[in-house]
Amino acid sequence: MHLVDQHCHSVLVADLDEDRLAALLTESDRPPAAGTTPFDSALGLAVRRWCPPVLGLSAHAPAAEYIARRRELGATEATARLLEAAGLSVCLVDTGLTAAAGHSLLPLTELAAVAGAEVREVIRLESIAERVTATAEGWSRALRAALETACAGAVAVKSVLAYRHGLAVPPEPPTEAEVARAAAGWLRGPRTRLADPVLLARLLWTAVDVCAGAGLPIQLHTGFGDPDLRLHRADPALLTDFIRAAEPSGVPLVLLHCYPYHRQAAWLAASFPNVYADIGLTVSYTGTRAAQVLGEVLELAPFGKVLFSTDAYGLPELYLVGAAQYRHSLGRLLADWRADGACSAADAARIERMVSADNSRRLYRL
Repeated sequence: MHLVDQHCHSVLVADLDEDRLAALLTESDRPPAAGTTPFDSALGLAVRRWCPPVLGLSAHAPAAEYIARRRELGATEATARLLEAAGLSVCLVDTGLTAAAGHSLLPLTELAAVAGAEVREVIRLESIAERVTATAEGWSRALRAALETACAGAVAVKSVLAYRHGLAVPPEPPTEAEVARAAAGWLRGPRTRLADPVLLARLLWTAVDVCAGAGLPIQLHTGFGDPDLRLHRADPALLTDFIRAAEPSGVPLVLLHCYPYHRQAAWLAASFPNVYADIGLTVSYTGTRAAQVLGEVLELAPFGKVLFSTDAYGLPELYLVGAAQYRHSLGRLLADWRADGACSAADAARIERMVSADNSRRLYRL
């Protein structure tokens, strides 16, 4: 089955040496400890399992041999092979990141061509807000106008609030006076990165209003990420008051990644009709344990509210690993359910269709 990748990033096309490729196999932006390599991880094993055969090598080929073969084929050919093998029909691409390992990422039109997939844009809220130019008193109005313009060509919006301040969003928007005071401070500063909690809250609540009118979901980063994150502030359960307050808007809220808080995300998806749980990034990084993690998500989350993605970034290998790990792990899980008598073959096939593509097609109106 071809998959709908409901959250990913573009790729770079470059001949990378082992160190630069390995650096993209971790969420850390720090160099590895002396004597270690990111290839020696669950994700590294998954890359060596799924990717070498696509480039004409045996599974589990040593990393150095794989890199040499990749360079022999050339980055363009290797990228095309890896993306084709992923079997993606649609990619919803967060355009908030534009470079990796010192190289520019492919524009969306070029990514669509090399992936052989339909590509749609997901805009990053904080990136839009950081470009707003206005007086302090006019910041809220200018922000809304900028979001409305950006949303016109997008399939969803995404927030990285978890990185900027944390997910404990107040259950009501800040007042205009509070926003004006906060905006005055922001506009006096260097404006490199929006981290003011009042402005971030206004941004998210404005997104709720705009997305309600445009019929767009809001994606929110939750769970693990790079060291810039404070993990305890990325627990999706911290969003409960905001979710409850935003529920009347009808705007779908997609909790991205979630791990290690995937059970909290599953509970939120089971409890609130506007909440969905993504399994991207988690399935890739948990390696051979991915089937167990998927089972923990599906303990509570309704099958119609769980969404496949890869969260691939930079490396085309991450698209293939995300897709292959997902197919393999969900297949193992559903086979166990069938063997235990928990579901029929028809049930298993329907669950696979829902999570793989149908839920995203419905949610994003694809």
